[in-house]
Amino acid sequence: MLIRDIFIFAALAVLFRLISRGKARGWLLLITSTLVIYWMQPAMPLRSLDFWLPTLTLAITVFSWLLTAEEEQKTEKQNWLTAVLLVGLVILIALTRYLSLDGLITANRPPLTVQVLVGLVILAAVGFVIGWFSRQKAWLTGGIIFLLVLFLILKSPALSLWSSVGLRSMLGQSTQNATAFDIRWLGFSYVAFRLIHTIRDRQNNRLKAVTLQEYVNYVIFFPAFSAGPIDKLPRFAKDLREPLVFYNPQLADAFYRLVVGIFKKYAIADSLSLIALNSQNAAQTQGAGYTWVLVYAYAFMIYYDFAGYTDIAIGLGKLLGIDLPENFNRPYMKNNLTQFWNNWHMTLTQWFRAYFFNPFTRSLRTRYKNLSVGWVILITQVSTMVLIGLWHGITWNFVLWGLWHGLGLFVQNRFSDWVKPRLAQLQDKPRLQNFLNGFNTVLTFHFVALGWVWFALPQVGLSWQVILSSLGLAG
Repeated sequence: MLIRDIFIFAALAVLFRLISRGKARGWLLLITSTLVIYWMQPAMPLRSLDFWLPTLTLAITVFSWLLTAEEEQKTEKQNWLTAVLLVGLVILIALTRYLSLDGLITANRPPLTVQVLVGLVILAAVGFVIGWFSRQKAWLTGGIIFLLVLFLILKSPALSLWSSVGLRSMLGQSTQNATAFDIRWLGFSYVAFRLIHTIRDRQNNRLKAVTLQEYVNYVIFFPAFSAGPIDKLPRFAKDLREPLVFYNPQLADAFYRLVVGIFKKYAIADSLSLIALNSQNAAQTQGAGYTWVLVYAYAFMIYYDFAGYTDIAIGLGKLLGIDLPENFNRPYMKNNLTQFWNNWHMTLTQWFRAYFFNPFTRSLRTRYKNLSVGWVILITQVSTMVLIGLWHGITWNFVLWGLWHGLGLFVQNRFSDWVKPRLAQLQDKPRLQNFLNGFNTVLTFHFVALGWVWFALPQVGLSWQVILSSLGLAG
């Protein structure tokens, strides 16, 4: 997201706040978010893909609503109006190909209108089938599997390359130029999390009824579309249904968060990126001191970059009357790894805790009653962190980053249980307690910072070389 885009979005949000009243609010937000996701989708070498990927985002969102909605909801007039509006918007965006303004909404000229209409007919047929058979619970599981397979293809370099070759063959483009980066589906990771959340809650009978308009607004809400945070549908729908008053104390807080977010991202993070660890300077490390400068710069760069985007999203959300959840709470100031993960990308951590860690823990304890607590903690924490690593990309470096944190959490958990009765003896020694808290905070930060080496670099060998250099062990 460019700083130009942020100012445009802020202006749109203020205009939205001025003219949005009553039931019009949801419709205006739907139109705005739909246009924005097409506009934000970057250009790609594959012909017309910057048009079709946002279209597929809308399609799988509607399909997921059909899977999770009650039967009587599917025939309600408002939901049909929402579907017609979405189709109309897609057709209008496609018609911009006939204007002499390339990149007006999509990065490149949209495909031929006939192709768009055929594509929409196919998607409508798929939606009809899903709506008809969605009464069968197995379709909910099928929806999750479909999303995970898509995720696997997009995040695996080998599968992405294979997909690019296949698409290039279909489109009559050269397959020799195919790369794993040809398919960049903006926002899909966060869209998938939101959709899986609703499908799983539907499976567990915990999902409250929402209209198609509310559901689509939740999934493609443009301030949080590409970088989170990951909201929950009931909380989002509650905010969306509240009346929007142009001026209230929230407005000042919205602009404050925007200014802070812009400063974090464009003043601090972008400056740190000039010296932060990357594959170019990693191979040129000269001694432990220089290596730690690169590692420190990367650690603070990734924090201010991500936290800055979160502040911007929260600020824009407040302008639109939506209180997005917080995502960071001074994570580098926490004195153990558990507290770090409770305060770093909090919505992601909470998602994995709710939909993987807790169910997996319950399953292990139910099926393997003789399994010790230590083994349960080791298995669940390592598997959870490896999955979080794979969410960022299916490479060995992300696997090792997940193992680094999973094993670190296990060691910290076991050590905390062992040391807890001994720390009770220090209640009357506040200075020693403060020293230990400070020491643990520094230790935790350095463990996390060193772990970013696996995250920042593409090759295992290069990452290992940097870690050894930081410890003064490089040859």
